Amino acid sequence: MDFGLTFEKLLLIGVIAAVIIGPERLPKAAETFAGFVRRAGEYLRDTKSKMRDEIGPEIDDVDWRKLDPRQYDPRRIIRDALMDDAPSGAAGTASAAAGTAAVAASAATPLLDPPRSPMVRPAFTSEAPPPFDLEAT
Repeated sequence: MDFGLTFEKLLLIGVIAAVIIGPERLPKAAETFAGFVRRAGEYLRDTKSKMRDEIGPEIDDVDWRKLDPRQYDPRRIIRDALMDDAPSGAAGTASAAAGTAAVAASAATPLLDPPRSPMVRPAFTSEAPPPFDLEAT
């Protein structure tokens, strides 16, 4: 996580800072920046230790690269799921054809609830007015 900073870019930032801040105030600015970096490092170390205390030793067993959301490709996930149960042999082709027919049949049936009858609105009259909540108005 270097944010694309190279040595040349950092050197250029330092030269520009020296010109803008000036040689008189540069040591104080560098000291302030060093303190900021030190506090940020302490904050990160404290956060890491708090997470380790709350989660426990299992945090060391977690493969964080495996949980990176950028690695997930929906096409690969679907392909792996479909190819995972691929049968082999002549008996497998018959069951594969049956499985394909079952998938096609299930695709034809909607996954949503069956259509309901249209909602019947109650008829309100002067004897039976709609409900009214005094606290809501």
